[in-house]
Amino acid sequence: MLEIPQFTDLQKRAAYIALASSIAIGSLFVTLSQGKASTPMPTVSLSPTSAPSVAPTVVVDVAGKVLHPGVYTLPQGSRNIDAIKAAGGALKGISLSNINLAQIISDGEQVLVGVVYTPTKSKSSKSSKSTTAIVHINSASLAQLQVLKGVGPVTAQKILSYRKAHGNFTILDDFKKAAGIGAAKFNLIKSQLRL
Repeated sequence: MLEIPQFTDLQKRAAYIALASSIAIGSLFVTLSQGKASTPMPTVSLSPTSAPSVAPTVVVDVAGKVLHPGVYTLPQGSRNIDAIKAAGGALKGISLSNINLAQIISDGEQVLVGVVYTPTKSKSSKSSKSTTAIVHINSASLAQLQVLKGVGPVTAQKILSYRKAHGNFTILDDFKKAAGIGAAKFNLIKSQLRL
């Protein structure tokens, strides 16, 4: 028969301490292993690169007495002076005093440099008015305003007086108030008007 050895109290305590230590170390190992498993590994996401944002632009026609007349694409918020510089600047001796250089350009606008509008006499009518000339109503002179159909010296003066009293036009419809013209005549010339 197999005999079971008898342990002293000191040996029993040492065995209990060894067993408890083994259980504690095993529990700690299991806990740490589970912690590692539950912690997600960092992932690297490769997303397609987004296209760089393109700043909004405006297209402007710079015509008249500039070094390089033509159509230019400029950043939105550009001013008349920027358009003139893009076209190489005004030719030598050309005054820019009839242009509001600080005016912000709208898309599709035309900036005319050194062009003076003068109504011409015609045999068929009192004066021949242009139906294509662009008139910047915030900077046009008395003569430049008279290029428009239905705008003579008296009406042009009313427009200049209105502009002086109220400042620059903010919308084209205000031109009707200043000129004292009806809706039909305004619609006829509206395509020629620019702020």
